[in-house]
Amino acid sequence: MFFDTILFYFFSGILLFSSLMIIVVKNAIYSILFLVLSFVMATGLLFLLESEFISLIFIVIYVGAIAVLFLFVIMMLNIKVTNSVKDLLKYFPIGNFLGFVFLIEILLIIFESFNTNPYKNNFLFNFYTNWFEKIDSISDIESLGQILYTYYVPQFLIAGIILLIAVIGSVILTLSHKNVKIKKQDTFRQVSR
Repeated sequence: MFFDTILFYFFSGILLFSSLMIIVVKNAIYSILFLVLSFVMATGLLFLLESEFISLIFIVIYVGAIAVLFLFVIMMLNIKVTNSVKDLLKYFPIGNFLGFVFLIEILLIIFESFNTNPYKNNFLFNFYTNWFEKIDSISDIESLGQILYTYYVPQFLIAGIILLIAVIGSVILTLSHKNVKIKKQDTFRQVSR
């Protein structure tokens, strides 16, 4: 339990730092790299919460697709880095006011929604039973694999074949036949020589 707490504070601390650095960093490529770091740290937090499927989807979709797409777009656009300290100071009071209003709203929702511990004044009845450990359970990935590979095998195979056809079609469409020189054997010219 102690190691889980250390990992939680480690992941959440780096997640907060990288989320702040996404906004603060002036270079857009560094900002995207901090975005990838924040996605990876959020995945670590989701693994600690034992939701493996959502965390793996987080890595595959957000880091593998969206962040790489952002990185390629920023590299292709060749954005110049400008120093905008005067713009930062111009919007600073309005940003602080809006941030303070949202903080007050979030704190009001938290204090209205969550009750305090009813056993905090009476230490004799302050016990905790983790019922999740007493249940014979399997992880999300195992249950998803059992469902996919037992009940939905034909649909899973059809989706795989459709994706394979799409990849082959995109490769064929991008081929250029103009620059390819096809060597053919001309038997008449060889015999006439």
